[in-house]
Amino acid sequence: MSVADFAFYVFALTTVAGGMFTVLSRNPVHSVLWLITAFVGSAGLFVLLGAEFLAMLMMIVYVGAVAVLFLFVVMMLDVDFAALRAGMAKQIPIAMLIGVVLLIELGMIFGTWQFSDGAEAARASLTPAMDEIHNTAALGLVIYDDYLILFQLAGLILLVAMIGAILLTLRHRTNVKRQDVLSQMYRDPAKSLEMIDVKPGQGL
Repeated sequence: MSVADFAFYVFALTTVAGGMFTVLSRNPVHSVLWLITAFVGSAGLFVLLGAEFLAMLMMIVYVGAVAVLFLFVVMMLDVDFAALRAGMAKQIPIAMLIGVVLLIELGMIFGTWQFSDGAEAARASLTPAMDEIHNTAALGLVIYDDYLILFQLAGLILLVAMIGAILLTLRHRTNVKRQDVLSQMYRDPAKSLEMIDVKPGQGL
C-alpha cells in the first residue's frame, strides 16, 4: 500500500465518520464539530485528486465561515433540545423508511454501474493537460471565460436571496434605541453644547 492509498483511506474514513456522527450526535455543538471534521476529510480528498483550489475553498469557505457560523448560531440560540428531541422521536419511523429507500436506490445504482468506453476520452477532451496549465488557472478560465454570464447570474441570485432573508427576518422593536445617523450629521453644535462657567469653590 502506497502513501497515497493510505492517505485516501484515512481521509475517506474521516469524511464518512464525520458525516455519520454529525447526524447521530445528540449535542448540536458536537454535530457542528463533526461536520467540520467531515469538511477537513473532504478537503484532503480534493488534495489527493489534484484539486488544491477546491480543497482551499473547502477549508476557507465551509470550515472557516459556514461551519463557524453554524457553531455561533447553535451556541447563541436558546433552544429547548428536550422538546425538540421529543418531537423528532415521533418522526423516526418515517425517517427510517426514507433511509431504507435511499439505501436500496444506492445499492441498485452501484450494482448496475458500468464505465463507458469513451468516458476517459470525453473527460480528456474537456480537461487540459496538467503539464500545460495549472488546475486553478484552468478553473478560472472556465468560470470567468466560458461560463461568465452564468456565474454572474448565480451571484445575483444569491444576492437577491440574501436581501430577501434580511427583509423577512427584519423586526423593528419599539423599546430598542436605534442610531439616527442623519440627526447626528445635521445637528447644530450651538444647540447641542452648553458652556457652564463654574466658579472656584462652588460645585455644579
